[in-house]
This record gives sequence, C-alpha cells and structure tokens, in this order.
Amino acid sequence: MAEKKPVKKTDAKSKTAKKKVEDTEKKTKATSKETEEAKESVETMEEVLEETTEEVNTEETESEHDKRDDEIADLQDRLKRNLAEFDNFRKRTEKEKSQMFDMGAANAVEKLLPVVDNFERGLASLDKDTLENDSFAAGMDKIYQQLLKILDDMGVTVIEAVGQEFNPDFHNAVMHEENDQFGENIVSEEFQKGYMYHGNVIRHSMVKVAN
Repeated sequence: MAEKKPVKKTDAKSKTAKKKVEDTEKKTKATSKETEEAKESVETMEEVLEETTEEVNTEETESEHDKRDDEIADLQDRLKRNLAEFDNFRKRTEKEKSQMFDMGAANAVEKLLPVVDNFERGLASLDKDTLENDSFAAGMDKIYQQLLKILDDMGVTVIEAVGQEFNPDFHNAVMHEENDQFGENIVSEEFQKGYMYHGNVIRHSMVKVAN
C-alpha cells in the first residue's frame, strides 16, 4: 500500500488566507457598489436641491420684478398727477395775474376819464378860429389827441350811444323825453361818454332816452 502524504499545515493556512482574501474582495466590491450607489443618490439629491433652489429664486425674482413694476407704475401715475396739477396751477395763476393786471389798468383808465372829460369840455367851448390861431388852444388840443391815442393803444374804446337802442349793459338813462325824431327806447342825447376796456365796461354812458 502506498503511504498517504500528510497535509502540511502551511498549505491549510494558505487556503484559509486565500479564502479570507476572496471574502474581503467580495465585501470590498459590495461596499464599493454601495458607495457608488450612495454617491449617485447624493448627486441626485444635490441636483434636485439645486433645481428647487433655482425655482424658488426664480419665483422670488419674478415676485420682486412684479413689485418693482407696481412701484414704477405708481410713481409714474403720481408724476402725471403732479404735472397735471402744476399745469392747472400755472394756467390759473396766469389767468389771475391777467385779471389783476386788467383790473389795475381799468382802474387807472377810470381815473383818467375825468381828465378826458375836462379836455373835451374846454375844447368844446372854443370856436374853430381859436383852435387854429391860438397856440395855447392848439397845444391843449394836441395833448388831448395824444391822450386819446394812448387810451386807444391800451384797448380803451368809446361806447356808441346817440341813435342806438338803449341797453342797460352800456347806457345809464338819467332822462326820458317824447321825441318823434327817434324811435321808442332810442338814445336821443349823450351827457357823458361811456368807455370800455378790452370789452368790459369801465364807465356807462350817461344818456337821455326817447319814449
């Protein structure tokens, strides 16, 4: 009979070590796979988180943009209102200034009218020869004509009276008479001239009216 060779302890230990290495490699591979899966899962979570953050930021940006648009629209509306109010104020101020100027000018003209009346009374008392040959009378007549020219340039006009139908807006009737030469309610005589300034009466004509 052939003799069985005894198994060496060294070979047994080698097999055991080899098996441990193989088991370790298997575990390492399994761990590596799990690590890869975990890594992929983390990356996926990071991508989802990034997308969510972008969506939130986009929503916040759109909200801020809408809020800015509302603020701009409100400011534009307030600016338009302020401009409109300022334009109305400017027009109203110009109108008031014009009215005040007209009132002041009319008041000044009204105070000059008695001077015009006195010139007319004085000149009416002189005959034609005196006005032509007397230098003083001629000088007074030139001053009177100059005064009338100034009043005309200012917009002062004489109210027509004699032969016109009586109008209480322009005429002040102080006398009435029966006169067949004029029709009923017609001005037959003027005692004092009336004047207007830019279409407004500053003194009514003092007249006599035929019935």
